[in-house]
Amino acid sequence: MQNPTACLLVIGNEVLSGRTQDANINFLAKGLGAIGIPLREVRVIPDVPETIIGTLNEVRARFDHVFTTGGIGPTHDDITSECVAAAFGVPWEPHPEAWARMEAHYAKTEQGIAAFNPARQRMATMPRGATLIDNAVSLAPGFTIGNVHVMAGVPRIMQAMFAVLAPTLAGGPPIQSRAVHSSGAAEGTIAEGLAAIQQRYPELDIGSYPYYRAGGQGVAIVAKGNDAARCEKAIDEVTILFNSLGAETVAGEPAM
Repeated sequence: MQNPTACLLVIGNEVLSGRTQDANINFLAKGLGAIGIPLREVRVIPDVPETIIGTLNEVRARFDHVFTTGGIGPTHDDITSECVAAAFGVPWEPHPEAWARMEAHYAKTEQGIAAFNPARQRMATMPRGATLIDNAVSLAPGFTIGNVHVMAGVPRIMQAMFAVLAPTLAGGPPIQSRAVHSSGAAEGTIAEGLAAIQQRYPELDIGSYPYYRAGGQGVAIVAKGNDAARCEKAIDEVTILFNSLGAETVAGEPAM
C-alpha cells in the first residue's frame, strides 16, 4: 500500500521576517508520519494573495493532502481563507454552522451580540462547501475543502485542530523510524559505506545527521520507512559499519 503524501504551507509575513519562529512543522511532520502521511514538502510564504493562490493551486495538484497554518484570524492581514476560496474558484461567504456557533458564543458574553463584530465575523467566513475543523481552544474553526486543510498558526490552537482532523484522514502504514549514533565517527568517514547501505535498502530514507556537543562531535543515522524490520536491519548494518571503523555506538538518537 502506497502512502499518501502531504505538503505544508506556512503562511505569514511574521515567519519570513523572523518575528515569529515556526513551531508547527515538527509537530505536523511527526503527527502525519504516525498516521502514514509523510510530509514531503514545506513552504513558507508571505501574506500576498497572488502568492498564496498560486502556490496553493500548484501543490494541491501534486500532493494528496495540503495543510496550511496561519492567516485565519480576525485582522486585515489574515487573508488565507479568502485566498483559498479564490484558488478553488468558489465564493467566500459566511459559513452557516461556524457563524451560528460564534454568534451564539458571543451573545453570551458581557458585550452581547455586539462582540460578534465584523473582525470576528471574518473567522466565520469561508469558501463555499468547506467542512469545519473544530477548535476546542478558542472556538473559531479551521476548515477543509477538497484536499486542503486550513488551520491556525498559533501552535496550541493548530494542535487542537489537528487532533480533531487526524482521525478523519485516510493515511497509510505508519512511518517507522530506527536510529543509531556514535560520538567516535564523522560523516566523512562513513559516507561511502552509508551510500552502499542506502543502495541495499532503496525503499527506506536513510539520513545522516552530525551533531556537536561540549564533549565533541558525532553523527546519528536514522532509517525511516513502512517496514520496521527493514529499518532495524539497515540500522544493524550501520552499526557494523561504525564498529568496523573503531567507533562505539548507542542505539537511538543522541539526547538534545
